[in-house]
Amino acid sequence: MTGDGLALYESVTAWLSIDGIWGLIGESVLRIAAILIAGPIVIWIANKMIDRVILNQAAKRMPSQSRRMTTVGKLIKNVFSYVGYFITLMIILSEFGIELAPLLAGAGVIGLAIGFGAQSLVKDIIAGFFIILEDQFAVDDIIQTGQFKGKVEVVGLRTTRILSWTGEVHIIPNGMINEVTNFSVNNSVAVVDVAIGYDEDVERATAIIRDAVGKLEDPNLVKEPEVLGVQQIGASNVLLRVTAECLPHTHFAVARSMNLLIKKTMDEHGIDIPYPRMVTYHRTEGGT
Repeated sequence: MTGDGLALYESVTAWLSIDGIWGLIGESVLRIAAILIAGPIVIWIANKMIDRVILNQAAKRMPSQSRRMTTVGKLIKNVFSYVGYFITLMIILSEFGIELAPLLAGAGVIGLAIGFGAQSLVKDIIAGFFIILEDQFAVDDIIQTGQFKGKVEVVGLRTTRILSWTGEVHIIPNGMINEVTNFSVNNSVAVVDVAIGYDEDVERATAIIRDAVGKLEDPNLVKEPEVLGVQQIGASNVLLRVTAECLPHTHFAVARSMNLLIKKTMDEHGIDIPYPRMVTYHRTEGGT
């Protein structure tokens, strides 16, 4: 063993031979274990309290305000988790005898340097703040930004997570969200165009369709469907337009229900739905 190694060994041995040192080590280990257990428990309790407060307040608000409160609640939980884990780490470091004041001062300088270098990160955080402040969209909204469309799962400090209807999860930095189309703010309108033949009585077909869609039962409907009348006169058919106001982003489902009901009704009343027919030409000796 070299001289430096021997000196280190003797120092460690002398330190471990101090009266009561093992008791102090045991106490430190127990305190660290208690901190590691208590930290996540405190964060969990705080999250539950935030959920309770948000749910109680959201139940007393209008739907548009409850959306914002749900989003803000998730953001507060996110921030509280970061702060809680940071404080837990600082307390553990203090148990090892590390001075926190110089560490925090150095972390501040390093954070400032990182802030200048990571401008995109700062941009994402600021953009996320204004998304929530201006209530551009909230959790559970259906939105489209760029080529991504789906249900908002999380609005975080830095990113927004969108679940598409086919199951893909898109994680988008908030700074990249420049334009947003929100499909969950106002009611939507289901539009169905019904084609009938020229030989059909337009007024009779309109009355039959109006009576049929008036009996449509769908929980997403806001108003009774309305037959607007003749929308277009085509080369081989007449288009009748039917509309129905429904809950946000439910127009596809309502349109499918109306299509099915209208098709069954037209079949029952013998109304012809035109379709392309193949015309055959026979060539004769004298020409066509």
